[in-house]
Amino acid sequence: MSTIIILGGHGKVALHAHRKLVEAGHSVTATIRSAHQAAAIEKAGASPLVLDLQEASTDQLAEAISGHDAVVWSAGAGGAGREFTFAVDRDAAIRSMDAAERAGVQRYVMVSYQGSSLDHGVAEDHGFFPYVQAKAEADVHLRESSLDWTILGPGFLTDDDPAGTVGPGPIEEFGGDRQGPGPQGERTISRSDVAQTIVDALDIASTVGRTIEYGRGSTPIREALAR
Repeated sequence: MSTIIILGGHGKVALHAHRKLVEAGHSVTATIRSAHQAAAIEKAGASPLVLDLQEASTDQLAEAISGHDAVVWSAGAGGAGREFTFAVDRDAAIRSMDAAERAGVQRYVMVSYQGSSLDHGVAEDHGFFPYVQAKAEADVHLRESSLDWTILGPGFLTDDDPAGTVGPGPIEEFGGDRQGPGPQGERTISRSDVAQTIVDALDIASTVGRTIEYGRGSTPIREALAR
């Protein structure tokens, strides 16, 4: 059994991940911004920890992460504006990576998006720019860290029932583009299936040091991640 801390524990993907990780025998701590969210976390089988990621210092994050076997970043600003997006999706994410290093917790799984790259091609005045830029900068920082990282790059998220399968590969292989997250070309993927990729990535050693992009497809998730 491993002890996992999920940063951004009240998100839709995270709530699926709590249940799946607990069913797999792991112990899960989930950070939340408000104590009012605790009941949903407990219902999913995880232990809530009130911690505002936007405000938490590196030291505070390190204290929260310490004692766990792995960190999962599943937080996001959710389109709440440019300043908040950079504060959460980039700055807080980067602090959490530095905190993991400080706490001596090497395993780190980042939930990013399919197509994340500094070469995203999104104009600075486009509504998606803060998100794609923030995520890309955070991903670069993670790759340059000393952590045992995995970056998951799912396509456009839906609330569909899980398929248990994915189509691995970058957007370009499937006729899409890298113009930011959304339904304009890239494949969709259910949030429940993304949660399963978190569970399997944590369990498959060969995912360390890899960016894994995927959307809906026909390959069993565990097989796709192990390739």
